[in-house]
Amino acid sequence: MTINEVLNLASREIFDAIEEGIHIVDHSGKTILYNKAMEEIEGLSQKQVIGRHLLDLFPDWTKENSTLLTVLSSGVPIVNREQSYLNFKGKNIRTLNSTFPVFDGKLIVGAVEIAKNMTTVNNMSEQIINLQQKLIRPNKKEMGIRHYHFDQLIGRNERYLEAIKIAKRASKSISSVLIFGDTGTGKELFAQSIHYASERNNEPFIAQNCAAIPETLLEGLLFGTSKGSFTGAQDRPGLFEQANGGTLFLDEVNSMSFALQAKILRVLQENYVRRVGGTKDIPIDVRIIAATNEEPEILISAGQFRKDLYYRLNVINIRIPSLNERVDDIPLLVDYFIREYNEQLGKDVWMVSSELLEAFKNYNWAGNIRELKNFIESAMNLISDEHVIGKEHMPSHVAEVLLKKSQYIPTPHLVDDLNAHLASIEKELIREILVLYNFNVSKSAKHLKISRQNLQYKIKQFNL
Repeated sequence: MTINEVLNLASREIFDAIEEGIHIVDHSGKTILYNKAMEEIEGLSQKQVIGRHLLDLFPDWTKENSTLLTVLSSGVPIVNREQSYLNFKGKNIRTLNSTFPVFDGKLIVGAVEIAKNMTTVNNMSEQIINLQQKLIRPNKKEMGIRHYHFDQLIGRNERYLEAIKIAKRASKSISSVLIFGDTGTGKELFAQSIHYASERNNEPFIAQNCAAIPETLLEGLLFGTSKGSFTGAQDRPGLFEQANGGTLFLDEVNSMSFALQAKILRVLQENYVRRVGGTKDIPIDVRIIAATNEEPEILISAGQFRKDLYYRLNVINIRIPSLNERVDDIPLLVDYFIREYNEQLGKDVWMVSSELLEAFKNYNWAGNIRELKNFIESAMNLISDEHVIGKEHMPSHVAEVLLKKSQYIPTPHLVDDLNAHLASIEKELIREILVLYNFNVSKSAKHLKISRQNLQYKIKQFNL
């Protein structure tokens, strides 16, 4: 067997192992390669396709609706073009294609198409929207739907009380609100408290984390869709329409692209929305409360937050202090969470030990109140008939982090190897963040503001 024959067999094995569909045609439009992924997408076999012209397989294709035919004619690549068509079995297919001409010198000798099957993703997106929208307007008689009010904002810290004071004033206004606070500080609690203390309290309160779902799905979710705007799309109101008369809370609003931020700005200015694929302007009356977990000014400087949208949202500004800035509130919060879990779990716990409380006060609360609540919940599940929570009732990894975090900064005369000491601090900090995010590398890297690859290297370096 010649080297060329070996390479030819190897290339076919590689093409069939690739998850994306690969379709290669010659200069006339006849198929010369068609991998297994493309078989699954289009419902055809390699035997049916190899050696046949594109128009024999898809008679309705033209240069206008076929990326392969367009590239063969123009010689210009087409990158990330969405296509929607019926496959050979009459099934709706939605793909994301990148198509490139193949040249021999200046002569076009063929074209290569790489197709990513978006059909399953699209169907899942539709199901997600359907499920989420069933939860948007729950029956008011249903139990278990918790609404937060100002009396559930626990704290006596001066800066925290100032944030509550501004929020109470905001509840008397109709203007937009921008809330800044680290992850876990309770931004949605503030947003709900504002809504349920306002004149809109009998209308919907809808919350959406803008970083939680893909951009293409988010746009349809916010603005709604019109039937036929893409394969499988139905006439469906978006969150703006469903929140009409009430409040829409957009958390991590800066995570949206500038293009989508511009559409949000237009809604705020014009008080109407247009569904994706639609032509009708739909008037709405919605109050927007937005939030970021990073300093808005830093986000603007980094090109992640439109300045015009920032000014439009920042009519009323609320900054929620982190738990590290309100350590004096920790005893109050601990007591509140103990009472809450006593009721839920049927326990009779009175307090935490003085040793554990001191460790809490010295701990660096990267996850803020949410992290403290998780610590107490873990302990309440592990404690039996005792009345006082001690370190022995904390999960082992939590107790270890608490102990080291409250003690790992020694007095200067004990540090005889600065590099080793700094490495130790770095290791414990990374361990703490990994525990906070259940060892999710992507979320931990984002929190630490380092690349995912860098974090993976450090995890391996520190044997975490």
